[in-house]
Amino acid sequence: MTEQGEVRFGDTRFAYEIVRSPRRHKTIEITVDEPGKVTVAAPVEMPSDSVEATLRRRAGWILRHANTVAAPAAPRRFVSGESLPYLGRSVRLEVRPSESARVNIHFHHWQFDVEVPRQLEGEARHNALRAAFECWYRERAALKLPPRVVRIAQLLGVTPAAVLVRDQQRRWASCAPDGTLRFNWRALMVAPALLDYLVAHELAHLRVRSHNAEYWAFVGQAVPDYRLRRQRLRELGPS
Repeated sequence: MTEQGEVRFGDTRFAYEIVRSPRRHKTIEITVDEPGKVTVAAPVEMPSDSVEATLRRRAGWILRHANTVAAPAAPRRFVSGESLPYLGRSVRLEVRPSESARVNIHFHHWQFDVEVPRQLEGEARHNALRAAFECWYRERAALKLPPRVVRIAQLLGVTPAAVLVRDQQRRWASCAPDGTLRFNWRALMVAPALLDYLVAHELAHLRVRSHNAEYWAFVGQAVPDYRLRRQRLRELGPS
């Protein structure tokens, strides 16, 4: 359920989209996905004029943030010399044709050595490589996230029902009402400190559902500088 609108601030206008969620109760969350694109997550019952009033109050912040948000990443070609992020570092690709029946990815010494079936070309090659890397990141996420969740959950005194890895297009992670944590496989691209913030952010929802003062104080027990880490994640999102 989405709505669209526009707010004027001085001589500048910016468009926004409201995404209604039955899981959100009182607060709204404003995200600048890219310059000129603002998304507002809002409760189902909140009047549109109340959302717009909040946007007007925060227009200065929105416009400042729009000037610093990262540009979307260029499309990947998956060729030698390119790099992909992993745990906050750029990992160079070395790609070579092989007689293998499928794409094989070997990660060692902070480099991706990639074998590609010789017969693959064009779009088929690109799709096969993208799928193989997604699978690689998913497997790494399934291996590395649960221990991190256990460690931070012990700090906060909470216990999630399950930890899952998913392909979430608009979120880094989420916490379901039943206590299940779902993490975007792309989370393994960010630095460990940001990964810890993501984990703490979702675990805190096991204690407090809303993003209120109590919630952020709870997050701060595990990640005292959560504001800086949250800002960095927002900057990294588009890329």
